[in-house]
Formats: sequence, C-alpha cells, structure tokens
Amino acid sequence: MTSSILPAAVAGFGTGLSLIVAIGAQNAFVLRQGVRRHAVLAVVGICAVSDALLIALGVAGLGAVVTAWPAGLTAIGLAGGAFLIGYGLLAARRVLRPAGEALATKGASAGSVRAAVLTCLAMTWLNPHVYLDTVLLLGSVAAERGSLRWVFGLGAMLASLAWFAGLGYGARLLSRVLSRPAAWRVLDALVATTMLAMGAMLLARTV
Repeated sequence: MTSSILPAAVAGFGTGLSLIVAIGAQNAFVLRQGVRRHAVLAVVGICAVSDALLIALGVAGLGAVVTAWPAGLTAIGLAGGAFLIGYGLLAARRVLRPAGEALATKGASAGSVRAAVLTCLAMTWLNPHVYLDTVLLLGSVAAERGSLRWVFGLGAMLASLAWFAGLGYGARLLSRVLSRPAAWRVLDALVATTMLAMGAMLLARTV
C-alpha cells in the first residue's frame, strides 16, 4: 500500500495538470491579473480552492449522482453554454475594438478587488467544463484507484495549485510582451474562438 501512494499521487498530479493547462477564459483571466499584478493572491486562491472542492466532490462520488440526474446536466449545459458564448463575444469585441493602449502591468488600477473576485468566481463556477474535468472525469479516474482514490485526488489538487500559482505569479515575467496591445489581441482572439466553439457545441448537445 505504502509503495503505491507516490505513484497514485503523481498520476493524479499529471492527470490534473493535463486537464487545466489549456487556453480558456479562466486561465486567460488569471494571466491578465498576473500581468497587472492586481488581486493575484485572491484570484489564485479562488481557482485553487474551487478546484480542490470540485475534485473532492468528484472523488467522493458526486459525478455518478450528477450523471444520473439528466435535468441537472441540462441546466448546467444551458447556463454554461450561454456563459461561454457571452464571454467569447466580449473577447471578440476586444479584438475588433481594442482600447489602443498597453495593458497596465503595475499598480492596482485595473478595477477593484471585489470585481476581480466576482469575475473569477463566475468564470470558475459557471464554466461547465470545470465540472466535466474535475467532478466527472477526475472523479471517474480516481475511482479506478480504489482505496488510493483520495491520494490521486490530492495529487490533482496540488497540480491545480501549482498551475494557478505559477500562472498568476509567473505572468509578470512576460509583462514586457503582454504589455503590448497586439499580444492581448492575439490572446483574446484565441479565447474568443475557443469559448464560442465550446459554447455552441455545449448548447447543441444540450438542446
């Protein structure tokens, strides 16, 4: 049993990391806050703690309960699809109508901490792919580990914490590049394309 703990934790870390390292609204938001050096601790904390809670629910078996409740999946799909499309449209608007100014990389002038917290909460808890990745997928994979499923889950939680902390606090190393409006237009274009496609597919499957 003891000799199996480390492999289970490493497997959980690798699986969790592979699911969250992707271009998306949440990662782009964390990166943006990191470059601005604004409310980074709060944003990173929300993302990591939220992932930990959802992973714990998945490991505990909530995924099976949700799957058995079609009405719940439909509601999540509709709300999530609408959210993804809405955020995608906002990102597309920034591409088509840029402010024309470099992104501020110092100070806390990028809005209030409250606004950053609320936005981060919405991007985390209204994104259906977060539930699919953490509650359903990670929960299913963890179940295969039997008595070591919580070790696997802990590894996935640590991966989430490491990723968001690295993204939020490491973003300042890219501040010179990301302070250029053109760089953010490219990032927003990628986010818009991804979010609109994901939202449309989610709504199509739900309806």
